[in-house]
Amino acid sequence: MDVSVIIPVFNERENLERLHDEIKAGLEGLSGEYEVLFVDDGSHDGSVDVLLRLRDSDPRVKVISFRKNFGQTAAISAGFDHARGEVVVTMDADLQNDPADIPMLLDKINEGYDLVSGWRYDRKDKWLSRRLPSVLANRLISWATDVKLNDYGCTLKAIRKEVVKNITLYGELHRFIPAVASWMGVRIAEVKVNHRPRVAGESKYGISRVFRVLLDLITVKFLLSYAGRPIQFFGVPGLICGSLGTLLALYLTFQRLVLGIPIGDRPLLLLAVLLIIVGIQFIVFGLLGELQIRTYHESLNKPIYFIKEKYGID
Repeated sequence: MDVSVIIPVFNERENLERLHDEIKAGLEGLSGEYEVLFVDDGSHDGSVDVLLRLRDSDPRVKVISFRKNFGQTAAISAGFDHARGEVVVTMDADLQNDPADIPMLLDKINEGYDLVSGWRYDRKDKWLSRRLPSVLANRLISWATDVKLNDYGCTLKAIRKEVVKNITLYGELHRFIPAVASWMGVRIAEVKVNHRPRVAGESKYGISRVFRVLLDLITVKFLLSYAGRPIQFFGVPGLICGSLGTLLALYLTFQRLVLGIPIGDRPLLLLAVLLIIVGIQFIVFGLLGELQIRTYHESLNKPIYFIKEKYGID
């Protein structure tokens, strides 16, 4: 298998047949084999029925159906786990990503890149509620992760298999795939892709998603910079607080023992004790992190989704 196209689906019944036709047309000129892996994320609008009809008419279509809605990150992770292609392509099911752009991403992969991300240069979304928050988020993510991309939110990506198999996703980390993969030293490229207005169905993204993304950005920054050394993340503020508290305590001790100034009712004494305790706690957090960070998701193999059925997958 040369190419695996992974498509998370959540209540996109009206778009699936057209999407399937466009994928076939877009990949018609490929010299190798491809598969299209739809991951139904607990749809309740009959999307699974449409997918099974597509499966009956095209053996290259594979279907995974979740027991409930686990989120886009879990759906993409399930696709990664079951993809057989040497190159994995991810895209949305809402027809806003253009399957005709897939060969362009594959050509870029053939130039030697490990991950090619789409850039919705002329985005067809509402400016205030979608485009402006996206621009701000992209700049923040690029600054925090040191992986400079114009569009982290574009699902259309092409990734080599060896990169995919070493990525563990959870939370909202699907949008941070380039940043998560960067620790492996992969070559990343970004290309302008076509973005189309939604013609059917409803958007699944709201302004509340911004807060989840910000929290996951903190996680990504921690994993990229301190995953192997959490004691440095917690230790620095711990040493600062502990040192300040110790200096204040020494200063108060000098006043009490040498100058004879009472210190029992002074707020500065409470601040010194608080800073010392907080400093010790930060350092303890760092030591606990050293023990746990390497085993939490990888070694424990904690699942983030549960599959109800598989169709066309051994």
